[in-house]
Parts: sequence; C-alpha cells; structure tokens
Amino acid sequence: MDEETHQGLLGPKGQIHLRSSMNANHLYGSIAGDPEETQTLISNTNSSMPSRRRAYIAVAVLCYVNMLNYMDRYTIAGVLSSLQNYFNISDSTSGLLQTVFICSFMLLAPVFGYLGDRYNRKLIMVGGMIAWIIISLGSSFITAEYFWVLVLMRALVGIGEASYCTIAPTIIGDLFTGSKRTIMISFFYIFIPVGSGLGYILGATIATATGDWHWALRLNPILGVPGVILLVLLTPNPPRGGAETNGEACIENTSYLEDIKYLLRNRSFVWSSLGVTAMAFVTGALAFWTPTFMSRARVIQGIIPACSKEPCDPLDSFVFGGITVVTGFVGVFIGSLISKKLKDRVANADPLICAVGMLSSSPCLFIAMILASISIPATYTFIAIGEILLSLNWAILADILLYVVIPTRRSTAEALQILTCHLLGDAGSPYLIGIVSDALSNLEPQSPVWRFRSLEYSVIICPFIGVLGGLFFLLTALYIKEDRKAAEMLMKGETPDQAEPLIEST
Repeated sequence: MDEETHQGLLGPKGQIHLRSSMNANHLYGSIAGDPEETQTLISNTNSSMPSRRRAYIAVAVLCYVNMLNYMDRYTIAGVLSSLQNYFNISDSTSGLLQTVFICSFMLLAPVFGYLGDRYNRKLIMVGGMIAWIIISLGSSFITAEYFWVLVLMRALVGIGEASYCTIAPTIIGDLFTGSKRTIMISFFYIFIPVGSGLGYILGATIATATGDWHWALRLNPILGVPGVILLVLLTPNPPRGGAETNGEACIENTSYLEDIKYLLRNRSFVWSSLGVTAMAFVTGALAFWTPTFMSRARVIQGIIPACSKEPCDPLDSFVFGGITVVTGFVGVFIGSLISKKLKDRVANADPLICAVGMLSSSPCLFIAMILASISIPATYTFIAIGEILLSLNWAILADILLYVVIPTRRSTAEALQILTCHLLGDAGSPYLIGIVSDALSNLEPQSPVWRFRSLEYSVIICPFIGVLGGLFFLLTALYIKEDRKAAEMLMKGETPDQAEPLIEST
C-alpha cells in the first residue's frame, strides 16, 4: 500500500483499527496518528524516544539490575551446605527454599505483565526493586528457630523480581530494532549466568570469611540501592512500539482476555514457551544442586571429609560459579553471533539454534553425572560444555518473543512465559529432586556413598527433560516465519492475511 493510499485510509481522525481475519470481532490493537484524540490509548504518548546514547546507558543499568536479581537467586545455593547444617534440614526442605521463591515469582508475573502493558513501566520496576531490597535484607537476620520465616521471606522476594523480569526486556525491545536489539538483548541475558555465578562465588566467599552464611545474603540488597537510584535517574519509559514506529505512533491496548487469546493462537510463542519450560527445569535443578552434588562426589572419592559443622568447604561453589560465569558469557555470545549470521538467510534459524543447544547439551550433562564418582575434572569439563550449549539460547529466546509478539502484548507475553516455564519448570524441579533424593537416601541413611548416589539418581532426569525441550524448539521452527510476518504486518496496520484494514468511523 503506497503512502497516499495509506493516508486516505486513516480517515479524519487518523486511526487504523486492526481486526483478525479469523474473527471479525477480535481487536488486535490500533495505531493512532493523533493520540490526544483517543481516550483509550494507554501507552505513554507524552514520552519521546530517548537519544541513542541514553538508550545504551539504560541497557547498562538494566543489565546491572538483572545481574543483581540472579545473584540473589543463587546465593542460597552457594551456601546451601552451611545452611543445611545451621537449620538441620533435609534435601527436600532445602529445595523448598527455591521452590517457594519461584512459585511467588511466577504467580506475580502475570500481574506485573498486565500492569507493564498499561502503566508506567519505570515506576513499576522501581517500586518492585525497593520491595526486593527490604525483603532480601530482612531475610539475612533469620535465626535457627525461625526457618519458616526464611521460607516466607524467600517467597516475598519474588515480588521484586517479577516486577523487573517481566518488564525490562520489553523496554529494550522499545529502544532498539533489528540486529541492534539482538545485540542489546544478548548483553542483557549475558548477565543471567554472570549473576548466577557471582551469586555462588560471592556467597561462598563471604560465608567463609565471616563464618556466618547470613552475611552472604546482605551483599545483594546493599548493591541494590545504587541500582534503584540508577533506574530512577537513567532509565527511560519509551513509548510501546517506539522503536518500530520511530516514536511517532502509539499502539492501543486491548483487554487482557484478548491479549491471552492472541498469545495462545501464536504457535511460535506457545511452542517456544514450552521449550523454555524444559530449559528452566534443567537449569533450575542443576543450578541449585550442582555444588552440593559435586561436594558429595569429592567426599566419596576421599578428597574431603563430610561436612559436620558450618562453614562447609566452599570449593565447589567457587568452581561451579566460575564455570557458570564463563560458560554463560561464551554461550550467549556464540548463540547471538550464530543467530546474527544465519537469521537473514535462514528464516527459522533462531529456534533451530535453540533446538541444537538443548539436544546436544543433554548427553554432555548425562555423561557429567556418570563421571562424578570417578573424576572431578572430567565432570566439570562436561558440565562446562553442557552449560555453553544451554546458554546459546538465552538471548535468542528473548528475541523470538519480541519479534513474534506486538509491542502492547510483550509484557503480558513475558509474564505468561514466566508463569509457564516456572510452574512446570524450575518451581518444582529443585524440590522434586530433593524429595527423590531423600526417599532414596533413606534406604541407607548412614552411608555417605549412598547419600551421593541418591542425589545422582535424582538429577539424572534433567538430560531427558532437555531432549524434550529440544523437540519443542523444533516445533517452533515450523511456525516462526509465519508468526513473525504476522506481527510485522500488524505493526504496519495490516491484517495477517494481508487483507485491507477494517476502518471504523469515530
């Protein structure tokens, strides 16, 4: 459609109302040329697009806060052995700490997804971060007789993380397009493994230096204070879809029910979300249990004695944390580079890269678990290879969501994906593995060897879930081209079947 015809279709009030070809009553969204005349526009129409320099600074701030979020998630795992001795808790009870946090996080994500598509995203993130700082710091003062309070506090920490993780990627999506967006998203997701690894390392270091694991939980909220200040001063709230429309047009929101229907009909979103769920199951379980698993492996090999009092030997937290940082950085970089090289030539390159990463990481992780009782160096080598292959997917998955979903539904899409992947993924996997491990260890409760074997047999389910995730990404590859084209057409004011837009008089 040429520009003259397009302007003619806009009508006197400059609006295009898009309707689905599948359902004439389904409103996809509107592009408004004159937002002041439309009372239903929810997007921040008074915001202008920030300068490129400020956009880069905003990404740096978002990366810093993302790093802090993941440091907090895995600090507990880095001091888990000490925490188990302090509270005298079993594997299953230990896994509950991660499960309650993930459950809170996933249940609150849809709430913040709804708010993030309709209200000021910057204020929502700042409020969530303040709550996270207060609650996280409070959890560091729990004494041995109040373990249930620690569980409650870990659940409440999900408020802050849900408010941030559902919104931050959509802000980056509204600041950049094309290959620049892929690069910026890659930087953002590099800080997932970096933050996770630092959580292990710094948590174990502080606990060892002070002789008290409580101090390990105090670092993250302290570092969170400058994070909030930076969010307030340096992070913009760009118009939704601003990057795609050069900040000249705003997009009208539809009802939450219509948003959900749209997402459930988006096959690329559905299948990729199931792939992310399998990935979350694997990474969540391994991230929580690997330091403890490797510590028990060293015990049965006679390298170290079993831990009987706090602080426990932190070596495996250091090693696994370092591996997570390095492999995460390398994996995200390689995945983004391959995606950039292939995306223009192979339309479904992104989900294929994710499928290859999942399917090839599974045998590496399986071999690592089998070798743990024989060789610690060989085990860590295969863990490192497996983590690199898994990390290929981090940035690519976020990019897929951003280009197959229209801007006014991206926070809702992030939230729905978070809900799914945590509900069926890492919300239950640490706890499930702890339950199975406890059940198996009861067969020979006094045997250090069997205590190791019970955990080994529990985590071995992870590689098989990884294969399932790879199959989900292969299914995503079948539909990605069509769904991406549909989203692009909706942004241009066209229906997915390339029919002329339906004009409504206003």
